Amino acid sequence: MAAPSPSSPAGLQALGDLARRRWLAALLNLGTLAALLAAAAAILATGGWTAWEALMLVALALAAPWTVLGFWNGALGLWMRHVPADPVAAVAPHMRAAEDPAPLAIRVAILMTIRNEAPARAFRRLREVKRSVDSTGAGAAFDYFVLSDTSIDAVGAQEEAEMAAWRADEPADAARLFLRRRSDNAGFKAGNLRDFCARWGAGYEAMLPLDADSLMDGATILRMARAMQAHPRLGILQSLVVGMPSDSAFARCFQFGMRHAMRCYTPGYAWWSADCGPFWGHNAMVRIEPFARDCKLPILPGKPPLGGPILSHDQVEAALMRRAGFEVRVMPDEAGSWEENPPTLAEFARRDTRWCQGNLQYLRLLAMPGLLPASRFQLFWAILMFAGIPAWTLAIALLPIVARDAAATPGFPVAAAGALYALFMAMFLTPKIAGWLDVLATRGAVARYGGAARFAAGVAIDAVFGLMLWAVSTFHTTLFMAGLALGRSAGWGSQARDAHAVRWRDALLLFLPETLFGAAIAIALAAISPLLLLCCLPLVAGQLLAAPLAVVTAGPALGARMRRLGLCGIPEDFATPLEIARLGAGHG
Repeated sequence: MAAPSPSSPAGLQALGDLARRRWLAALLNLGTLAALLAAAAAILATGGWTAWEALMLVALALAAPWTVLGFWNGALGLWMRHVPADPVAAVAPHMRAAEDPAPLAIRVAILMTIRNEAPARAFRRLREVKRSVDSTGAGAAFDYFVLSDTSIDAVGAQEEAEMAAWRADEPADAARLFLRRRSDNAGFKAGNLRDFCARWGAGYEAMLPLDADSLMDGATILRMARAMQAHPRLGILQSLVVGMPSDSAFARCFQFGMRHAMRCYTPGYAWWSADCGPFWGHNAMVRIEPFARDCKLPILPGKPPLGGPILSHDQVEAALMRRAGFEVRVMPDEAGSWEENPPTLAEFARRDTRWCQGNLQYLRLLAMPGLLPASRFQLFWAILMFAGIPAWTLAIALLPIVARDAAATPGFPVAAAGALYALFMAMFLTPKIAGWLDVLATRGAVARYGGAARFAAGVAIDAVFGLMLWAVSTFHTTLFMAGLALGRSAGWGSQARDAHAVRWRDALLLFLPETLFGAAIAIALAAISPLLLLCCLPLVAGQLLAAPLAVVTAGPALGARMRRLGLCGIPEDFATPLEIARLGAGHG
């Protein structure tokens, strides 16, 4: 009898099957990328090469891989959601155990990490999480910790008052409620979690880190705990986090698009990443012993921005957890795991730059010994997510020059160039398109988005908003990356989470570089051909209109009107879960 095939650490899937999936994903991506670049090269080479055309091809080669991977993850995810007879077995075999009715025998610490946040807001969320967990009947297996890195004494005093009030309201559970405030924020959030592990970790099998804007329902947390209990070699189980209802027009538009993009992208990604899955740092269950023993982050040599403590700790910890022989998996379905999205374009840009700096720090970790190829690839991919952004800015800057040369070249294949551009934009939008198609193909899903008219309106708004946001964030991140070379650092601090207006003066000052760049490109394109400018608006309109976009989408009146009409509504807007309703959705 043949020996059984080696399997992943939790025994969930044969390693040979996973290798074949990854080879297929690699071939699909590399083949598509090669075909796109070959087509671009053939078009650009018409009439002979110039330095500008060669530079354009290099820019496309650096910018295209992220789009290609998004295309295939979205396409694969749509296939996985509708074609296999047993999607759970194909994508998330670890979640079968989540339905096991056996009593929970492990202890879990639910943690909320905060720094200079509004204490009442943060505590209200954690209290709601506890209330929901208690309603499952398994509440005794969970303890609750507020892990504070607050540097403002007045805020720290409010945190102590909130904890005292919580304990007074629930005297029977007061011994299960903890507050710890560090005197410094060494290691940032990752250091905060390691400090918890050193102090209290021995008393728990797993921990569930939450951010100050996180919310989860008890049923989902219990499912995750049962999966961790059933699979002792499951090291991290990441939930699919989605946005909450919001009064901010910006957040509503953003999370409508993100909800659809992630719905198919996540199972497609999970299909090939499997046991080397993602960790987003919150709303995930983490096995404490291997995390404390094997996932300690190195302090990078040199000074910030690329040296010192690692800002984007989560994906590194996922790679280290898998190196230690524990699986890292994702729950690829939308179920009871929420967060708040930035309420304004300015806050979104600020968050993105912090992620950018953290991901670029991975450059010094790619040679870390012992990492599995899939984990090492994901670190590389996290780098490329931002490293490709300046290439997009360069490609847009080169557009007028290349278009001018093309107009002067006899026989230039205008139709082929237009077709390639349209194909590329379609591939860029594929994760969202797959999500839209998934809603249409799933019985009752359109109704969950408020009906066909509201869903169609949301799709139309998202298509325009998403492209404008991409254009703004691309240029803004490019400027930030230039600043990194000069020693600029994003740092770590609290975020503005409530909807608020943005003044025209502030928006114009913040997004003046984007506006000037967009105007210059638009004028240059219009001088060549008004039709060309019209075709290229998806690439430059967001930059040209960055300040109006920031002001209008932050306006309370627009947000209130969109909410009243159900525009860009998510399922939680139309059938509000009890946990969100008790918080007062959209108001913290």
